[in-house]
Amino acid sequence: MDYTAKLDEAIARLHDEGRYRTFIDIERRKGQFPHAVWTKPDGTEQDITVWCGNDYLGMGQNPVVLEAMEEALHATGAGSGGTRNISGTTVYHKRLEAELADLHGKEAALLFTSAYIANDATLSTLPKLFPGLIIYSDELNHASMIEGVRRNGGAKRIFRHNDVAHLRELLEADDPAAPKVIAFESIYSMDGDFGPIEAICDLADEFNALTYIDEVHAVGMYGPRGAGVAERDRLMHRLDIINGTLAKAYGVMGGYIAASAKMCDAIRSYAPGFIFTTSLPPAVAAGAAASVKYLKTAQDLRDKHQQQAKVLKMRLKGLGLPIIDHGSHIVPVMVGDPVHTKMLSDMLLEDHGIYVQPINFPTVPRGTERLRFTPSPVHEFKEMDALVKAMDSLWSHCALNRAEAAG
Repeated sequence: MDYTAKLDEAIARLHDEGRYRTFIDIERRKGQFPHAVWTKPDGTEQDITVWCGNDYLGMGQNPVVLEAMEEALHATGAGSGGTRNISGTTVYHKRLEAELADLHGKEAALLFTSAYIANDATLSTLPKLFPGLIIYSDELNHASMIEGVRRNGGAKRIFRHNDVAHLRELLEADDPAAPKVIAFESIYSMDGDFGPIEAICDLADEFNALTYIDEVHAVGMYGPRGAGVAERDRLMHRLDIINGTLAKAYGVMGGYIAASAKMCDAIRSYAPGFIFTTSLPPAVAAGAAASVKYLKTAQDLRDKHQQQAKVLKMRLKGLGLPIIDHGSHIVPVMVGDPVHTKMLSDMLLEDHGIYVQPINFPTVPRGTERLRFTPSPVHEFKEMDALVKAMDSLWSHCALNRAEAAG
């Protein structure tokens, strides 16, 4: 076996299909987000504006967050020193979990190093706690949820995206006595559409199933205190396990689940992804706790964020570009070809100083490749104006079809 040749073949396939991914080397400057500096392959630098970041509200630059991190860093040092079971639990981790439990109105919260790990570890552990468990998973769930469901060794059922009737059919076909959990998302990040939370909760009640919701792209941004779409819709009390992230709207890193005290205790005690992972640095936990607390009362940021998304969608629709609009903060512009998507991304960056990554397979299905813009409250009018003008020019330059908005 020529291992090097096989690696060359695997990488070449990605290049041939136009979906080889490259890292853009950028440096964020404190207090200047969404502006950054791009270091080109030749070593020269260019000022750019970031339009594809998940720091949705600019909290990664917020002085309240930075001050909390600096204070904890100087008080405790860099790392946590171990797993949560072996010296890695500090007052900062406990404060953060208390803030998160309060945010979601749950008895407890459990902190992980990322929301990916939180999803994977929790969903793969549930069958250990409920023998014979059947997991019903939306077909467009995030890769972390898919991996957790795949690895758990239990039964799984995949229902068509947001198709409550299909979910009912699957539930009706299974043993009424079998333990069940329905796993879905509140906002699906690639199209920006919402999950039918209330209808799924109704089915869960009818079939005695647990509910597991991923609010990763909603926490901090929806609801009167930023707890997500379920809070906005007054449905949090009907959800058994809520997954969220600290790496998007909260601007730091880490993930968590919020649930009953017994559920969190059981996951803590059985999930390898929790037990054997070094805990977050105390400074990161301190910054995240400050961000969560701050956003509980920062409705002005949430309002401005939604307004920015509406304005950008309206302007891109006005150009006839095919965008998907489900009413969320996510702005996908459909290109439908990996080569053209990469070309647009490259030209936006190199010629206009606008950074947006191409979204290709396997993140989205083939033929639905897109540019995914994430406007924030700190993007100013002049920056949005520059983006819209650049998209107008480049869309024509690349001879792409203009159409009515896709959603």
